[in-house]
Amino acid sequence: MSIDGEAMRIAREHPTAPGVAELIAASDAFSAALYPPESNHGIGLDELAGPAVRLFVARAGDAAIGCVAYKRQAGGFAEVKRLYVTERARGLQLGALLMAAIEASARADAVAVLRLETGIYNDAALTLYRRLGFAEIGPFPPYRDDPLSVFMQKVLV
Repeated sequence: MSIDGEAMRIAREHPTAPGVAELIAASDAFSAALYPPESNHGIGLDELAGPAVRLFVARAGDAAIGCVAYKRQAGGFAEVKRLYVTERARGLQLGALLMAAIEASARADAVAVLRLETGIYNDAALTLYRRLGFAEIGPFPPYRDDPLSVFMQKVLV
């Protein structure tokens, strides 16, 4: 698959890799335009560098065009964090490809369940997650009930 003639690839990367900080900033701006600060639950670059986190970045050539991460939690599950695709790459099914990359990695890490929190106004994300087999659940730690949040999970085993 390519975008603007550049081959796309997805690989595990460190958050200090070129373009990652810009993706995280764009993700933050996107969320801030939809939700108040208390309903935004993204993790920062420092936490993305932690040993329990796996970050995957999609690139077209050298340009970072999307990302997703998961953070392993106690109890055999991991939380999906930071799924974001730039405007340039939307409509190419990149979100599904990024999610496939973390599902494969999570299985290799013996993660039994992926969980996530997303916002009620993010229709594209909700549609994607449902299409990929995620089902709605109640809040899971550390979250509390929030009328602007949707909580979901997918059993991997």
